[in-house]
Amino acid sequence: MENSEAIEHDFSCIDRSMSFQNEDSGDISPQRRIGKGKIEIKRIENTTNRQVTFCKRRNGLLKKAYELSVLCDAEVALIVFSSRGRLYEYANNSVRGTIDRYKKSCLDPPSTGSVAEANAQFYQQEATKLRQQIANLQNQNRQFYRNIMGESLADMPGKELKNLESKLEKAINRIRAKKNELLFAEIEYMQKRELELHNSNQFLRARIAENERAQQQHMSLMPGSSGYNDLGPHQSFDGLNDLQTNELQLNNNYSCQDQTPLQLV
Repeated sequence: MENSEAIEHDFSCIDRSMSFQNEDSGDISPQRRIGKGKIEIKRIENTTNRQVTFCKRRNGLLKKAYELSVLCDAEVALIVFSSRGRLYEYANNSVRGTIDRYKKSCLDPPSTGSVAEANAQFYQQEATKLRQQIANLQNQNRQFYRNIMGESLADMPGKELKNLESKLEKAINRIRAKKNELLFAEIEYMQKRELELHNSNQFLRARIAENERAQQQHMSLMPGSSGYNDLGPHQSFDGLNDLQTNELQLNNNYSCQDQTPLQLV
């Protein structure tokens, strides 16, 4: 309830400052009347102007405290009492906790009073915490490895054994799925490689046959080549067959002429 009244009072102060015409011009310097400029830091005698300035500067101070706590990760506590005794506060943690921390730091200051030693002590504490966390994780990993290998299962209850079994089955399924994926990928690659090699083999065979035909044509066109060489291998073989057939026919004709014809009596 008190905060709502304070907010309404702040807006009323700002509205009055926008519509207020200063009759006592002697309280504020001419530079302040012109616009944003340097003003003399002293108590404002006019009550209304003093309240308006308090509202504006207080809001700016609270905003700056919030920005400092967020941007710099600092613990900030701000306490403001107005001239009327009204309390305004801000703390990113808690005002009481920050005050207790302040009292403790004042009662037990460091021996040398240097910030470097305080920072070194803080980092040592953080390093100790991190080492403890690493040791806990290593112990958990060792225990998990023992469970996987079937060791130290005597003291484990049945429910935990069932959970461990289900986890192991899921892990095995994932491993098998990954293995099958890799095998299928390897098979697909080998099939593609086989097709590429087959095409290369066919291309090389065609090139060899073409080279043989070109060499035979070159040998046939050389001077001094015989008629047998002019003919292809198939043609020469066919010519020999024709010659043998003609010789057989001639021999048959001669044998027929030598025989005396039979006469009927």
